[in-house]
Amino acid sequence: MNYFAHGYRYRDQPYFLAGTAVPDWLNVVDRQVRVRRKAALPYVEDCDPQLAQLARGVVQHHDDDAWFHALPTFNELNFRFTKELGAVVPALPGIQRHFLGHILVELLLDAELIARFPQRLEEYYHVVAGLDARMIETALQRMSGKSLEGFHRWIDRFVQERFLADYADDERLLLRLNQVMRRVRLDPIPVEIIPWFASARETVAAHREQLLPPEPA
Repeated sequence: MNYFAHGYRYRDQPYFLAGTAVPDWLNVVDRQVRVRRKAALPYVEDCDPQLAQLARGVVQHHDDDAWFHALPTFNELNFRFTKELGAVVPALPGIQRHFLGHILVELLLDAELIARFPQRLEEYYHVVAGLDARMIETALQRMSGKSLEGFHRWIDRFVQERFLADYADDERLLLRLNQVMRRVRLDPIPVEIIPWFASARETVAAHREQLLPPEPA
């Protein structure tokens, strides 16, 4: 799961929503720093309600990912996309096509949800914009035991760039995918992939219900 699928249900719990984004934020800001489920658990009942909510959101992210990656539907779509990408972009190594298939299921699920609930995307960004980013930076340093000086600036940038909205546009989606490729030191994806995005979007849309946990009560 990606940012929006993780967090869109928790717009009334700002720091919980932030916690669901933390592992993905760290993947962008500093891939050497991780806040695992085990590291967040000691803080889920903290006397500071914001810290406790943040920690519970981190735990929720990891629980969501464990559930999602074990789904037969997710694994079937990942396999299907990897195979289809072999015909669409055969120059990419097989391991990169598999990685791309994986993240495309997640990004296109976000795109599908945003298309269905555009107001929720506005609310999502409004919530993130209102967070105390320095408090989150300090909390994550406590949980990880590592320095994250300047992390708070990434949260501001996340709101300003609004890259989740880009997933709806094929060319912007490719741009965002290639940013990921650069981060993980993989070859860029050629523009030949763009016509295939339409069928991939239809496939994910058709399986949306199977790819989402039930709404919280």
